[in-house]
Amino acid sequence: ILIICDVCFQNPDFESSSIVSLSLPELTGKLKDGSLQPDAVLYALMEKALEVNKNLNCSTEFLMESVAQLEDIKTQKKGLLYGVPISIKDNVSYEGHDTSCGVVSKLGQPALVDSVVVKVLKKQGAIPFIKTNIPQGLLNYDCSNPIYGQTLNPCNLQKSPGGSSGGEGALIGGGGSFLGIGTDIAGSIRIPASFCGICGFKPTAKRISARGISSCIKGQNSVLPSLGPLARDVESLALCMQALLCQDMFSLDPTVPPIPFNQEVYESSEPLRIGYYENDGYLQPSPSMARAFRETKDLLERAGHTVHRHTALTVPRLIHSNHMSGVYCMCLCDFRKPSPIDPCIRNQDMILSTPGFIMRLISFVLKPFVSDEIGYIQEVIAEWRRLNVDVLLCPMLGPAYNFTYCGRLNSALSYTSLYNLLNFPAGVVPVSAVTEEDEAQLSQYTGVHGDMWDKLFVKAVKGGVGLPVTVQCVSLPWQDEMCLRFMREVEQLTAKNKLTRKY
Repeated sequence: ILIICDVCFQNPDFESSSIVSLSLPELTGKLKDGSLQPDAVLYALMEKALEVNKNLNCSTEFLMESVAQLEDIKTQKKGLLYGVPISIKDNVSYEGHDTSCGVVSKLGQPALVDSVVVKVLKKQGAIPFIKTNIPQGLLNYDCSNPIYGQTLNPCNLQKSPGGSSGGEGALIGGGGSFLGIGTDIAGSIRIPASFCGICGFKPTAKRISARGISSCIKGQNSVLPSLGPLARDVESLALCMQALLCQDMFSLDPTVPPIPFNQEVYESSEPLRIGYYENDGYLQPSPSMARAFRETKDLLERAGHTVHRHTALTVPRLIHSNHMSGVYCMCLCDFRKPSPIDPCIRNQDMILSTPGFIMRLISFVLKPFVSDEIGYIQEVIAEWRRLNVDVLLCPMLGPAYNFTYCGRLNSALSYTSLYNLLNFPAGVVPVSAVTEEDEAQLSQYTGVHGDMWDKLFVKAVKGGVGLPVTVQCVSLPWQDEMCLRFMREVEQLTAKNKLTRKY
């Protein structure tokens, strides 16, 4: 911290507040035309990130190599992200720094090389400057671990920022980063984005290289992780995807399909055919989730897009069976070695502490009862084709939870984990905020099943007035640009509607 303060003190000629308040497209424009210099931007963001971290505890460490990197990019001045400071999740490898995953036993094992995504970002002129917090073992959608502690929500310090990319959500939501890289295996980009009121995008798995991404789980192959961006707006997400999907990535990791970003699809203004569902039959949306969804659907219809109800098919059976089998197939976590257990995963400790041979036995017994994943994917695509839709609109988990509930409500992941299982690209866009009326309606919430989990969900989201509410946008596999184009449409219509209401 003293080094960072010294760096900022030695560079007093920048106006920090005017820099950190820029949008990413505005920032890149000023860096390219020379009206802003990379060092001024980096020092301004370091200063802001220090302030945000002091309030939210969202960082694991600052990357002081970023200051040295300034000299390299000054001589090259190239790349779509030239001079842009960028934050990365703790488990994204950066040479010389730990990827602890919030686990004590993984400390003191610095990465030997940069991950592919960090190498590509650097080649595009970006400056990774900070690593961000995660839940212990990345096994929860809260954000706390015994090493770095609990991260707080920038919209309300009494709420969780979500996880597992919770440090990213908090830092960006608090104004301490323009753009960050997270990972998503059940909603770990989308949930923090939703809870913290920013945009987040989970691409098709393998669209972006996962080489150099650390994990605590061995042998978990049923659902693949997706790397993706979090940012303040959709345009920033698209710029990041455009920067990453380049020849450098395809060369560094030949297992990534060499599919460049399709700018034409992203920038299209043709009317969309939109499928939708209001309730997945597994978790009844909270009142604010349901209202925000309805309002967004109405905006899209009024803008000339065609909407069709989409059958959610067998979500309850699929989510339940695959969640159960997935939990027991996760078999073997690195933090079984002596390590304190964080409160955020205490409710999962019984499963995680079960001997490996018992977990394998349970997994074997459950296997015949697991839904046919491939068959289900084909069912969903068939329904998609029958309706002839381009994209899908659905509710997104929210608002942000009170602390300790994430580890007790894995059942609430149905809206996000479904698209990891299907491997469909999905992203979230803020569209509203919790109202007093939404809060009052919680007293009438019964849920789908009326069981203890539904009652627990009400307790989790209680006290959320003023918190952001988002919707989720989905497209078919490898049509990531179409998903981002849909997200941009939702964002623009929401902004236009707010402006109209204001006047």
